[in-house]
Amino acid sequence: MSYISELQDVIRRLHGAESKHVQSVPVKEMFQGKTVWEGIVEVFELVDHPKVPRVYAWSQDTDDPKKPKRHVTVLHIAPILSAEAAVKAAIVQEFRSLEPTEN
Repeated sequence: MSYISELQDVIRRLHGAESKHVQSVPVKEMFQGKTVWEGIVEVFELVDHPKVPRVYAWSQDTDDPKKPKRHVTVLHIAPILSAEAAVKAAIVQEFRSLEPTEN
């Protein structure tokens, strides 16, 4: 299975829609002068999705030997209107999931 097909499979399972690959966008996200994420974001048009025209997707390696790869999808909904904004949103979400919570 190709990388694009793999991402399309994830999109189908998570968002219930077929997709068409549109473009590959290189993104480098910097924070305080350091690179926090660098990679290629794949942009897909969603076919017959009732609310969203496109989705941004990529995969990244993890430190978990049981799940060495993690797929990320971010829907094109304001304020996320670009590949760069999708990466920023995913980084913020990941950071929030690592924060300790009060009990």
